[in-house]
Amino acid sequence: MYLGELSPKNLRGALGIVPQLFITIGILCAQVLGIRNILGNSTGWPLMLGLTGIPALIELMLLPFFPESPRYMLIQRGDEKTAKKALQRLRGWDDVDAELSEMRLENLSERAEGHLSVLSLLSQRSLRWQLVSIIIMNMGQQLSGVNAIYYYADSIYATAGVKHNDIQYVTVGTGAVNVFMTIAAVFIVEASGRRLLLLCGFGICCAACVLLTVALNFQETVTWMPYASIACVIIYVIGHAIGPSPIPYVVTTEMFRQSARPAAFMVAGSVHWLSNFTVGLVFPFLERGLGSYSFIIFSFICLVTLVYIWLVVPETKNKTFLEICQMFAKRNKVEIKLGDGDLPLNESKESLEDAVRVTAF
Repeated sequence: MYLGELSPKNLRGALGIVPQLFITIGILCAQVLGIRNILGNSTGWPLMLGLTGIPALIELMLLPFFPESPRYMLIQRGDEKTAKKALQRLRGWDDVDAELSEMRLENLSERAEGHLSVLSLLSQRSLRWQLVSIIIMNMGQQLSGVNAIYYYADSIYATAGVKHNDIQYVTVGTGAVNVFMTIAAVFIVEASGRRLLLLCGFGICCAACVLLTVALNFQETVTWMPYASIACVIIYVIGHAIGPSPIPYVVTTEMFRQSARPAAFMVAGSVHWLSNFTVGLVFPFLERGLGSYSFIIFSFICLVTLVYIWLVVPETKNKTFLEICQMFAKRNKVEIKLGDGDLPLNESKESLEDAVRVTAF
């Protein structure tokens, strides 16, 4: 959320994916350090556990030097002077009037709403479809089976004939693919847009789950099927890394204005981790009862999420937060108004252009 508020609109997608990129790098580092010949053994694991404190300590030391979010300072605190100084520091130049004007316009549009709590967010008609969208995307991200794939990966590699001691190296290779594809997503998100990456990602995951089900059912009778299973796992990881894994965080930032964004992140985070917990709890029983057919359930969830995104979620690339809110206004059957005025935004912005010096949308 912090990075999304700091970012200029033309780089918001790329900067929004960077945290996910470093998560995948962290996972890869843990996989490498967890190799049995390094720290993944009875004597090395305490050191490995202690190493996790180093990045936390570095962040704790550096955070006091970070500027406060300019949007937070201007819209929620009403401190335009501090917001301008923070924005100038972040951008590296003095002329930030265009961005400040956009923030002022956003402030005017949501003045009547005030700061929204989670409960008030759930009752806001003007944010209904945004809220449904982030819930569907965050559920789809976790219920698509990404953790189940990783849970099942070792047995897939073993069935394919990979030696027990070598499975850890194949796992590191899968982690490296995850990092590489997330790097690719950072560079293509501003060119291709969020919606396309989500659709492609969930489509690839859906197809990979179906093919994995087929491969697992025939791997004992067809000699090359175990290798097809490994290929399906890698294809799934690629699909998840370019869309379902990083993009929901970006879109959650973009779909809400300043007053509603913290509550929206609270809802999105809760749905994300509850879904993660559900998969971790339920999948062992699914795998025991349905075997390889459990991946059909994940493919269905991917398909449902894909269809929802296709029908409801608009492209948010290069749009201001206020423009994105306008895009949802028609679906929510409301009008976005400025301040206490009676005119909807699309009718009144011309008259306000001179007052707030905002560039045309």
